[in-house]
Amino acid sequence: MPHPSLPPIAGREAEILALVQQGGPVARPHGSLPYERITSAFACALHMHQPTIPAGADGALISHLQYMLEHPGEGDNHNAEPFAHCYRRLADLIPELIAEGANPRIMLDYSGNLLWGFQQMGRADILEALRFLACDPAVVPHVEWLGTFWSHAVAPSTPIPDLKLQILAWQHHFAALFGSEALQRVKGFSPPEMHLPNHPDTLFAFVSALRDCGYHWLLVQEHSVENPDGSSLSRERTLLPNRLVARSSSGEEVSITALIKTQGSDTKLVGQMQPCYEALGLGRLPLAGTAVPALVAQIADGENGGVMMNEFPSAFLQAHRRLAAEGVGTVAINGSEYLELLEAAGVGDATFPVIQAVGQHRLWQQVGGSPTPQAVETAITALQAGDPSFSMAGASWTNDLSWVEGYANVLEPMNQLSARFHQVFDPLVAEDPAVTGTEPYQEALLHLLLLETSCFRYWGQGTWTDHAREIHRRGDAAIARGASALASVG
Repeated sequence: MPHPSLPPIAGREAEILALVQQGGPVARPHGSLPYERITSAFACALHMHQPTIPAGADGALISHLQYMLEHPGEGDNHNAEPFAHCYRRLADLIPELIAEGANPRIMLDYSGNLLWGFQQMGRADILEALRFLACDPAVVPHVEWLGTFWSHAVAPSTPIPDLKLQILAWQHHFAALFGSEALQRVKGFSPPEMHLPNHPDTLFAFVSALRDCGYHWLLVQEHSVENPDGSSLSRERTLLPNRLVARSSSGEEVSITALIKTQGSDTKLVGQMQPCYEALGLGRLPLAGTAVPALVAQIADGENGGVMMNEFPSAFLQAHRRLAAEGVGTVAINGSEYLELLEAAGVGDATFPVIQAVGQHRLWQQVGGSPTPQAVETAITALQAGDPSFSMAGASWTNDLSWVEGYANVLEPMNQLSARFHQVFDPLVAEDPAVTGTEPYQEALLHLLLLETSCFRYWGQGTWTDHAREIHRRGDAAIARGASALASVG
């Protein structure tokens, strides 16, 4: 049985992996227009996250949302309850539009931290709203949930062995809250901060983990990828699905479909439903010998900033009402639904144009024809010596922030904790997979995942890096206790 003070993040690995690999299409055919009459489409996603911090009574782990509610006088903490309303309001907006005869769509990305926070706070109002959005048969065709890392880690600087742990932890939690059938419908992935690795081995491990965990497609920021010749994607190419190819330093390859998030991080794009109005001016585009609807894809924080808190609901309603009233060839659509419509029309992922992570063309040119791990590292060193701007730290929604530079006091302990966790638990799990269901394993895993939260490397040195230091201390102690407890059982 899961421990009541721990989130449901492990213990069902084999079951979850078998579950997510089953089944066929996850979306129903578009209900307002037949595919032949769709000329363009837009897909909007809302990203929701609050970190877990050791700031409760006696240093307890609590959601930052709870901290905001308990400290309303600090900063913008007075927005805590408006944020909470944002987390549940789609359960009102979607049915309202359906009842009017409109055909709304939205994609939702909630971090595991946030879902656990709702449970810790006893916010049944939010959890019931989300269960309605994830499970109600009348709503399911309109709402697509996207997977993500459980604790909002950024992939390029997350230790490679932990990428799959983060993905699986979120799948465990989502299934525990909303059921196996709801999890089977989650086929798209939203990486925190839209941060895509470009180091060959990190990207290869990331894409391999996504495929192993049943994901069909990935949302990526347009400037985080490039064509195989190193050129930027044309505007037309950002409006079509692409095939992201990841090549390891040993030459192995794996790929996954990528839908392109255009432009930067401005929440006004979604808050004012700009993707809808951009799509209205677009038509079909050539792909694989046919013409397919152009897709404008966009994601924004679902609660953060005045536009999302105040303007989004009316803009969302207005955009969908306009489409319903005018009966044009532009539709709201979700990612999996779009890809399944194309597949049914004979345009599958094998026909999508190939892209790769930004900077890899220069790297592979430097490496030459026979990649090896040593040749790749030598090439990276040479490229960085000749051009200090060349980076293998990946690219995200913005280029003016780094989750690496200046954060050695977080990254080094994070890497040490990861190494220690795997040193202790990997042999035990290999011998007996049931170890992942034990409290010692899950307590240690929780702290490892939490330490990898991007927020501890976003807000600068101070309170947030202090939170990271405390989580590292507790994680180290949890691993030591776990090793001792499981050794005594063995």
